[in-house]
Amino acid sequence: MSANGANPPYLAEGPRVGIRHFTYEDAGEFTVRARESRDLHRPWLFPPDTAEAYARYARARIESPAAEPLLICEREAGGAIAGYITINNIVRDGFLNGTLGYGAFAHAAGRGLMGEGLGLVLRYAFGPLGLHRLEANVQPLNHSSIALVRRAGFRLEGFSPAFLFVDGAWRDHERWAITSEKVMVDPPRRSGG
Repeated sequence: MSANGANPPYLAEGPRVGIRHFTYEDAGEFTVRARESRDLHRPWLFPPDTAEAYARYARARIESPAAEPLLICEREAGGAIAGYITINNIVRDGFLNGTLGYGAFAHAAGRGLMGEGLGLVLRYAFGPLGLHRLEANVQPLNHSSIALVRRAGFRLEGFSPAFLFVDGAWRDHERWAITSEKVMVDPPRRSGG
């Protein structure tokens, strides 16, 4: 929530969620949700759960031209943060590619909010951002994450041993990807203000 108590406008919205950019002012809610969600997230991901960690995390994404940090917010819950999806490592020119990092928070898990949010992110990425391809790298035993990207139309492209350093070790990952041709790109609905 911004300093004046209002949520920033949504970039796109669906029936239950809207997507908007991270702000530094989201630290309080984001870190509380991250602490509440430790059992859900571990051992797959470790979102920042302190104000200091959030400041570093947000700065690295908000200030990077190669990142698009997005929050999935529940529209009927006053914009409460349900999860996040960041498009990282954005490459322009002939590649037009980005890599997704994401997580649901425990209070929102299993309710379809991340699936709806991912659909909005795909339309935003392939529409206004002008990207052609998105990739998600998922540890093979993270069945919930694999189900999320599979439902969204991602295809399994390969397996990368010792791909990312997570939780103190180099972890194997499956590479899932989707291209703009697989997604109906309608202009996202903009919020009214």
